Amino acid sequence: MTVWDLVVIGGGPAGLSAAHVAAGRGVRTLVVERAAHPRYKTCGGGLTGTSLAAVAGRIEVPAHDAVDRITFTLDGRRGFTRRHGAGPLVSMVRRDEFDDRLRAAAVAAGAEVRERVAVRSLDLTTEGVRLRLADGDTLLARTVVGADGSSGVSARHVGVRYRQVDLGLELELPVPPPQQARWRHRALLDWGPLPGSYAWVFPKGDRLTVGVIAGRGQGERTRQYLRRFVDRLGLAGLPPAHDSGHLTRCRADDSPLRRGRVLVVGDAAGLLEPWTREGISYALRSGMWAGEAVADDDLAGYERAVAERLVPAIQAGHRLLDVFSRRPEICHALLAMPPGWRAFTRFCLGRADFDELVGRAPVRAALALADHLPSPRRPSAVPPSR
Repeated sequence: MTVWDLVVIGGGPAGLSAAHVAAGRGVRTLVVERAAHPRYKTCGGGLTGTSLAAVAGRIEVPAHDAVDRITFTLDGRRGFTRRHGAGPLVSMVRRDEFDDRLRAAAVAAGAEVRERVAVRSLDLTTEGVRLRLADGDTLLARTVVGADGSSGVSARHVGVRYRQVDLGLELELPVPPPQQARWRHRALLDWGPLPGSYAWVFPKGDRLTVGVIAGRGQGERTRQYLRRFVDRLGLAGLPPAHDSGHLTRCRADDSPLRRGRVLVVGDAAGLLEPWTREGISYALRSGMWAGEAVADDDLAGYERAVAERLVPAIQAGHRLLDVFSRRPEICHALLAMPPGWRAFTRFCLGRADFDELVGRAPVRAALALADHLPSPRRPSAVPPSR
């Protein structure tokens, strides 16, 4: 049996980043992906400056819009729009195109990619890691990087534990030219009626990505929120090209990142920002660090990189989510003020992570104020759609 230096499970941004780095440094690398590129992926598709920096020099980003204006609303009320005059804040991509370019870059670096291959189990042996496939075949690897999502086999094998689980619902809406013009270069964020919830509209040329996210266990109320949101925007009559849902899972503080020679990255490791649930930048970075750790034969170095570079931002995100869940109006008011808007733009541009931003005086003062205010009473149910 061929023994691969590295087998990567999953052909998304995290897995393909690991493969690109490792293969580029001479590691004999195989990527196995259960679907076939290009494939649709439920995702907002907004690339921050951190994500753009991670793929710079690797691919040409297939952006369908560059957002420089953001409208904020509080459950449809108190709307205001801010524009970043110095250029775009977020680049909007469709994940089928973005991931396929990452695949091509990994192949160009020397990785082999096999599609329509599902991994059923992992076994540690004296020879390395044995991967049992759905078709009955097996693979043998010295090291495995699991990038097959939070419900995949690698997360179960490593024993990843989660502190936060949310339900995201999303529509991909083909829109006519008047709607395209209305949303060009502009995104919308709506702070929702459920604790910790929000909704979004992201422009992507002739399509809009419209979605909501809220804590798991409130499925019907989350669906009601999405229906009300779409209706309020005047988009209810547009048939979606895709109508999908998914769970996002954020790791517990003490959750493992590897078991022996099996590492988990991106969603499989529960690496995402807890407040915004942004995961692409976490996937790209964690995948790159895993690839470097494999090439250096220093798997503990991957754990150190995540602890030093991602965990502080995740902890700050939990702090922001806690305040936002109790007092979304404070977050809304903070973004309306110049210090809050500047902090938000720094995050979008990749110039600061949330751990740095929550240490700034205006943000720190707003969070302290929220801690001393009583939590408002929330309605027991979302009003039905009209």
